[in-house]
Amino acid sequence: MSTMTSTPPRKHVPLNQRPPGSAFRRFKDRSATVLLTGAMIIAMIPLVLIIFEVTRRGIGVVNLDFFTQTEPPPRREGGGYAAGFFGTLYIMALAILMSLPFGIATAVYIVEYGPNRMTSAIRFFTDVMTGIPSIFVGLFVYGLLVIGWGGLGFGTFVGAVAIAVMMLPIVTRSAEEMLRLVPNEMRNASYGLGARKWQTIVHTVLPTAAPGLTTGSMLAIARGIGETAPLMLTAFGSGLIVTSFQGDPQGSVPLQLFKGAAQPFEAGVDRAWGAALCLFALVLIFTVVARWIGSKASTNTT
Repeated sequence: MSTMTSTPPRKHVPLNQRPPGSAFRRFKDRSATVLLTGAMIIAMIPLVLIIFEVTRRGIGVVNLDFFTQTEPPPRREGGGYAAGFFGTLYIMALAILMSLPFGIATAVYIVEYGPNRMTSAIRFFTDVMTGIPSIFVGLFVYGLLVIGWGGLGFGTFVGAVAIAVMMLPIVTRSAEEMLRLVPNEMRNASYGLGARKWQTIVHTVLPTAAPGLTTGSMLAIARGIGETAPLMLTAFGSGLIVTSFQGDPQGSVPLQLFKGAAQPFEAGVDRAWGAALCLFALVLIFTVVARWIGSKASTNTT
């Protein structure tokens, strides 16, 4: 009869009774902690200064009139960026309709129907598009739609196309990563119950990955809502509320901010600081909500 031997439990050794080498390891650990903490603080200094300066300069301008009134002449005080807020919401609504369905559908094709040559090419071009400067996207849409294809001119639609192109690779890559986190056991269980592939994707894969898809989509929206360069060549900007779909220059908060900050008049510059604060708050809200959704999804999965 064989006897089974068990490893005795490790005893806790007080710090003052540990071998000399452990003191050096503790020193290295504490040194690394101090260095990393210092690096984090140094990295946060520019962000804190930006938040402080934007809040200090813009908080006195933001009020109800700032959201409901249009921009007055540069020398005149008061007024607001109602046209910019309306244009930003209009453009972003169209950009979301263009980018989110196509981005998620592309990610579904890559994950559920790959790998193949097509999915490899899509992933490569998606990575390339992620690093393309935004001004190149604006120039591309300008040459293709504004002065090309019969000349659509400046307007809401072409501005939304430019923003959608900026958002599309972010949505695709984030959705791809979220779909890959769905366990294959769930797919196999769906197939075992007689579901077809499209039914498995629609009723099992997408609902399971929904929190992650929402997080990636909101981060893409936060990126698109602050873009300025593509809109300079597509929407062009306007100080009036424009409801037309295409053919008339459309305003946006980033464009009005840029033009206001470039003015030598103090009233216009103050309104630009107020717009910067509002834009920063919008991006911060989208980012925080996206992180919160991601953390809740991670907790539920665990």
